[in-house]
Amino acid sequence: MASVHLAGIRKTFGSSVALESLDLEIASGEMVCLLGPSGCGKTTALRILAGFERPDAGRVVVEGTDITELPPQKRGFGMVFQDYSLFPNLTARDNVEFGLSIRKVDKAKRAASVDRLMEITRLTEHAAKYPHQMSGGQKQRVALARALATEPRVLLLDEPLSALDAKVRESLRVEIRRIQQETGVTTLFVTHDQHEAMAVADRVGVMEEGRLVQIDPPQVIYSRPATPFVAQFVGTVNTLAAQRDPSTGAWSVLGAPAEVVGMGQVDPAGASSVVVRPEQLQLTGGHGSPGTITSVSFLGAITRVGIQVEGAEVVADLMAGSVGTVAVGDRVTVAVRTDAGPVVAATR
Repeated sequence: MASVHLAGIRKTFGSSVALESLDLEIASGEMVCLLGPSGCGKTTALRILAGFERPDAGRVVVEGTDITELPPQKRGFGMVFQDYSLFPNLTARDNVEFGLSIRKVDKAKRAASVDRLMEITRLTEHAAKYPHQMSGGQKQRVALARALATEPRVLLLDEPLSALDAKVRESLRVEIRRIQQETGVTTLFVTHDQHEAMAVADRVGVMEEGRLVQIDPPQVIYSRPATPFVAQFVGTVNTLAAQRDPSTGAWSVLGAPAEVVGMGQVDPAGASSVVVRPEQLQLTGGHGSPGTITSVSFLGAITRVGIQVEGAEVVADLMAGSVGTVAVGDRVTVAVRTDAGPVVAATR
């Protein structure tokens, strides 16, 4: 497998800047997800790594070798697109075998490799099916197996689950992660779906307007966002006023003590507001701020409660069995959970 470095990449399309000084390193065998809204530059970054686009500035380096000028077919990469791109006249097995046939790999070796990939991707019983006979999830697994068949140095996944329904996406993202770990292939996964990125990646890179604003393991991205944009884009947040006692340095949020940490390089001492995840809030009969319930939504394991408090609308995610009977219009007391860990400063 191979390490990857996109070094100082800049790319414009006319007057529009798609990427500005992108610097991204992917370790050998690592899966990195680029996450962000449409137009943030994540797909452009993947296409530059694949060789489909040339950067205006910067270098593409794989295993220490500059491949910026190398055409796509000579990079030794595998790619999976969101629309599958299978050959309709070939069976699942023949689609997987296609790249090996083109390379004139020995027949016995070819068969052994395809057998292994069909097993890894759990396609053995579908080997004789044509694309029109397969479900979307099965077709995407065929596309993945085909991309892996040639033992690529790097695997590129361009929003591969976006065309699938929610249930299939959820199961297939688990399969993709399992397969990536089993094969050990260095992988760049591009998606706008935060749940996909958080579920499968070793590290998640969040992009905003052509810039990589944070890259960290999923847990860090969620609990210690580097910017307000990252906090808002990854998960749901409440933005609440925070008060600091100048003599003791102690913080309070919603009228109760709270631990406050900095956002990225922001010094929490200068904060005037914090971002609080819904699961960090609780309804309590003790310290806190009074509020009025505005909505109650049962979501299975949790109940999401909307509350008007301190002039703002907040949401709290409560374990369904712990909520009791609450209804719109009820008066409640809201506080940050004492066991919720720190909340994150949002402004200076």
